[in-house]
Amino acid sequence: MTDGSFLAQPPTLFLTDDDVAALADWDGAIAALREAYSRPDDSRRTPERTVAVTDAGWQRVMPSAPAGGRFGGSKTIAASIRNGLASYLITLFDQNDSRLAALIDGNRITGIRTAATAAAALTALLPDRPLTAAVVGSGFEARAQLRAAARVARLESARVTSPTEANRERFATELSAELGIPITAVASGADAVTGADLVLCAARSRDETPTVLAGWVKEDATIVSVGSTTPSQRELDPALVGRAAFVVADALAEVLHDSGDMIAAREAGFDPDAVTVSLHDLLSRQVSRPKRGIAVYKSTGSGFQDIVLAEQLYHRAVAQGRGTPLPVGILTIRK
Repeated sequence: MTDGSFLAQPPTLFLTDDDVAALADWDGAIAALREAYSRPDDSRRTPERTVAVTDAGWQRVMPSAPAGGRFGGSKTIAASIRNGLASYLITLFDQNDSRLAALIDGNRITGIRTAATAAAALTALLPDRPLTAAVVGSGFEARAQLRAAARVARLESARVTSPTEANRERFATELSAELGIPITAVASGADAVTGADLVLCAARSRDETPTVLAGWVKEDATIVSVGSTTPSQRELDPALVGRAAFVVADALAEVLHDSGDMIAAREAGFDPDAVTVSLHDLLSRQVSRPKRGIAVYKSTGSGFQDIVLAEQLYHRAVAQGRGTPLPVGILTIRK
């Protein structure tokens, strides 16, 4: 051991996917993210993600040290596009003594924080009245989006669409029973979205053509879009972005410049920059939704969300005696 160096005390805690499932809950996640986003934005604390290209895919690093938190860290995603595989790892470092406090499986956290952040945004975007929701997609992200939205919205019914009939029927049956609202499986995006107050977009087409078209969306609808996070991906019709009176971005620069939806809208002659604000500004009440027009919450994801939620889960794990203390660790050295 180097002179003056030390190992983490308490030892570095490892949280598995099962640990995350046992520790997380929607209300707690939404509250933590809503409070964190109500603080002023500081781009130095959450720089833009970095992507390294590999032979099989890419490796993405998303760092953050949220203001008011005890920990900083990052989420690393290793994706083998060639084989359709990905792994997620979150690190938590104590901002005071630099020790590695935790290593956390980031798979489930990614889905939870994405939906919980959207729900936090919805608290400032939705009217206080019974709403009909449309869900585009029937996988893990779509389920998470509806579950989280149901915690903050007065949902009276929902419609779900996805390419595979069995999947959308299963979604409708299981989520109807879980949430206590009628959910209907429909064959097309138009059938799901037309007339809906809230549209939850959590699926992209295989050829990256938009899955939600402007002509389906009613004038005062609220759209949540989480499925287009890179320049090559498409989820929203460019004309829909053009119709929006208000766009809220979880990560302002990345949404405007790295989301395929915004790039396509700009190429089509629309100006998303003119109507886009940060989620920090919305939840700190510096801006509010216009009284008329479509509102879009657009997410590319952020290490900020990962670290806020990971810190909450770490504190819960310590309090409950959950997780695996590692028998070895990395040195913290004096410089």
